[in-house]
Amino acid sequence: MALAPCFVSFATIVVISSFITSLLLPSAYPLDLNATILPIFDVDLLEFSLNLEYLEADFFLFGSFGQGLERVAPNLTRGSPPPIGAQKANLDSITNDMILQFGYQEVGHIKAIMNVVRGFPRPELDLSASTFAKVMDQAFDRPLQPPFNPYANNVSFLIAAYLIPYVGLTGYVDTIPKLFSITSKKLVSGLLGIESGQDAVIRALLYPLRLAKVPPYDIDVDEFTRRISNLRNTLGRARSKDEGLTAPVNEGAEGRVQGNVLAGDQFSLAYNRTPEEVLRIVYGSGNESIPGGFFPKGAGGRIARSHLPNGYH
Repeated sequence: MALAPCFVSFATIVVISSFITSLLLPSAYPLDLNATILPIFDVDLLEFSLNLEYLEADFFLFGSFGQGLERVAPNLTRGSPPPIGAQKANLDSITNDMILQFGYQEVGHIKAIMNVVRGFPRPELDLSASTFAKVMDQAFDRPLQPPFNPYANNVSFLIAAYLIPYVGLTGYVDTIPKLFSITSKKLVSGLLGIESGQDAVIRALLYPLRLAKVPPYDIDVDEFTRRISNLRNTLGRARSKDEGLTAPVNEGAEGRVQGNVLAGDQFSLAYNRTPEEVLRIVYGSGNESIPGGFFPKGAGGRIARSHLPNGYH
């Protein structure tokens, strides 16, 4: 009598092992029977993405509305203190409307992620003008005078916004192929679609202004974006994964154009960044083990916390 084939798929093994791990290891995420059971590896990656979603939500909500998650969705903060230094930006009505939409989109993203994983309280965030000023000083390798203020006007806020969604976008590009569960892949694909759209809108708004000076500096928008992109490449400590609004013709799409309204590789595909690269950038330290920048006490979730010295745990 022929024996029926007997095998267990790799994905099944991952799910079963994750289930057992969650029961046996106190450091693992306990099971939530009301949520989808996901492999632990997926849970770690999904929870890591909350860091950028929290950051973007409060930056966009405060910039457009003058208040953040505490007012809009206080249950999502899990009792964490409000961001340091966040404030209403001086925006025209159209820009304000778009940024407010971005803010509410980020609220939806946090809810979507927390529908499938436990999550964690919002990490301490520093969205003060001085934090953005330090980033710009790093980018230009000298102190700008007066210090850069992202909340001062439309252009300054859009340049500050140029800093953030793109980092999350590249993180999602890296995350999707690493996920095991279809549920996880579907979720992150949806997140990536909106993050990509936000980044495209920001770049499209800045592109016609690329030769305009950013008040009160004698520096144009194009140079700001180029400097920020170069800084992110330096901090990420990986190959070039960032480009400003213009590029040398040989680096533009198909080596034919200087305009660079969307950043992409030689095949115009989106770049990817690992969680470690993302942390190096948002900490501003170039080191995933040295918090600072927008996350003065470090980001949340097991991936981020695993890189921190014991004093931060």
